[in-house]
Amino acid sequence: MSDLPSQHERTQAEADVVSRHLPEGYTAEHVAATANTISPDADPASPPEPQDSLRLQGGDIHREIFKIGARSKLGQRSATFGAPTIRRSSTFLPKNHVPASEQRAPGGFRRQFMQQPNRLSAASNPVTRTFVSFLALYGDFAGEDLAESLDDSVAAAEDEEEPPPTETRPLLGRRKSTRRPIKPGDAGTTKSFFTLLKAFIGTGIMFLPKAFNNGGILFSSITLITVSLLSCLSFHLLLLCRKRYGGGYGELGSEIGGPKMRMLILGSITLSQIGFVCSGIIFIAENLRSFLNAVTPGPTMPVSRVALIAIQLVVLIPLALIRDISRLGPAALLADIFIFIGLFYIWYYDVSTIATHGLNPTVQLFNPHDFTLTIGSAIFTYEGIGLILPIQSSMAEPSKFPRLLYIVMVIITVIFTSVGALCYATFGDKTRVEIITNYPQTSKLVNAIQFLYSIAILVGTPVQLFPATRIIETKIFGERASGKRSSAMKWKKNALRTALTVLCALISIIGASDLDKFVALIGAFACVPLVYIYPAFLHLRGVAKSPMVKVGDVILCVVGTGAMVYSTVVTISTWLRQ
Repeated sequence: MSDLPSQHERTQAEADVVSRHLPEGYTAEHVAATANTISPDADPASPPEPQDSLRLQGGDIHREIFKIGARSKLGQRSATFGAPTIRRSSTFLPKNHVPASEQRAPGGFRRQFMQQPNRLSAASNPVTRTFVSFLALYGDFAGEDLAESLDDSVAAAEDEEEPPPTETRPLLGRRKSTRRPIKPGDAGTTKSFFTLLKAFIGTGIMFLPKAFNNGGILFSSITLITVSLLSCLSFHLLLLCRKRYGGGYGELGSEIGGPKMRMLILGSITLSQIGFVCSGIIFIAENLRSFLNAVTPGPTMPVSRVALIAIQLVVLIPLALIRDISRLGPAALLADIFIFIGLFYIWYYDVSTIATHGLNPTVQLFNPHDFTLTIGSAIFTYEGIGLILPIQSSMAEPSKFPRLLYIVMVIITVIFTSVGALCYATFGDKTRVEIITNYPQTSKLVNAIQFLYSIAILVGTPVQLFPATRIIETKIFGERASGKRSSAMKWKKNALRTALTVLCALISIIGASDLDKFVALIGAFACVPLVYIYPAFLHLRGVAKSPMVKVGDVILCVVGTGAMVYSTVVTISTWLRQ
């Protein structure tokens, strides 16, 4: 027999405790109609019959308290108790209901509170309703809170003067915080699937055909598959760290490796995003240059490459001053639409050409001269690591995210490999960095795709610059600095954003002569640490327990560091040699 008390005994004990604090002579049990009248034959010395607790003042309010004692007697009086027993169905309980017995355990009440759905009135869907909500994810790039530090309500609250001290005023005032409340995720699996696709498929896919030309069709295909597998492993390690410590990428670095590790991670994020912006600016300039050359009569080029880069500043600087990134939603959506239009045209043209004329005779399985450029370009293409943690946080069931991520990685690897291999098999050693310029320039459809594609990417470029801008602003001005309260601070931030945009244009002018090498350099120097080195290091320091797992983390760190150093040095030497 177990020594634990039965359910009836526990109920009776609870009823005894409650009854000590209730007035005598009242009950919530079923009382007959004659209980409230005095019979002439009744013995005056006998105790009076209990009255219904509803006769008390406010009886309907504290009725449930009296029912505790009534329930303790239901087991003995069930045969004669005439009132119907109301049973509560679990169907109407909250989704994350925690029984009272579990709430009495240590930490149980806090767990019950944390599991309450919609406990914050500010909760909203951060991803899935519209594409504009997807753009808001860039405010949480890499899981970091990179949105504007103070909104109007917070700024107004901080501007309120403290009331004069009184006897009733608390000694400690209200704690002021600039961090936004945590929003519980409610995105479904299907919507998160398309959000992941949007995060990974960007302008980098257009640089893959030239990467296949640099490495050869077989070597480049193997490289893309290998990079995809290693990326999946690194993403898995990062998610394990997130599961144990919580927070964003930089917060994980601070929790496991200290403040210096956090700054190292944010620095790499800044460099990679600036690299993406610069490569986009160069790509736009080259496409517009080919477009003007195709539609303008005459043998001479009307506008130089440098002039086209400078002209883009007229659009980029005003867009960079926008604080609310969700306002850039339509522009970024337009960019994605034309990316997919370009992909469908590439597949159609390449398949029809190969079916008619066969593989280009200059296609190589392996190019021993420039194969290192393929490694950096392949890593550059998988540019979605910054949105993995925010997308996981947005899901209603984050436990399903790893499987969803692996499915998306398989799909995008097939897309990337097919685009690179088909374009290289079609054009051979004539494959250009701006792959659209390889297609017939006399075609009005190709000209339209070139122009609209360039404009769409141009207005979507500030979205990629936003994380780097916010990281630098926070480092220079601090987290609490807000232009909503100080016009001087606002203009300082405007000046910084303008200077950063101009810096990107200057870097683009330097790297415009060899865009494929510039992309490979960004991928090797800035993206390799983010994707391979930092996740393995964080997992080694904070999660790994068994010796075999630690050895695997060390191997991944060493391989990632070696690949970064080797690819960076070889890319720079190849660039300088030419």
